[in-house]
Order: sequence, then C-alpha cells, then structure tokens
Amino acid sequence: MDIDLVFKIAAIGILIAVLNQLLVRAGREDMATMATIAGLIIVLLMVVDLVSNLFESVRRIFNLY
Repeated sequence: MDIDLVFKIAAIGILIAVLNQLLVRAGREDMATMATIAGLIIVLLMVVDLVSNLFESVRRIFNLY
C-alpha cells in the first residue's frame, strides 16, 4: 500500500471537516451534511479500488481464474 493514498485520505478528511464547520457556522447544516456525504463517497471509492486490486492480486497469486 502506498503512503500517498493515506495522505490523500487524510487530506480529504481534513478539508471536509473544515468545510463542514464553516457551513454549520453559516447556518447551512443541510449543505454541511451533503459535503460530508460527498467526502465519504470519494474516500469509499478510493478504498473500493484498493480492495479490487487486492482481490485481483489474490486471484493471480493462487491461479484462481
């Protein structure tokens, strides 16, 4: 696993947290929730790609085609 991916996920988390706080203080709780959900979806898509690569590597290692 590449350390850059961990930093990308952390950066997205920090940005979403800051954006969430700004929107909540501006009285836009609905937009804050949407921004949080969007950040979560982005990170989940990154993780799903990693899991897909993991399963592909396991298939290749054990010749499960």
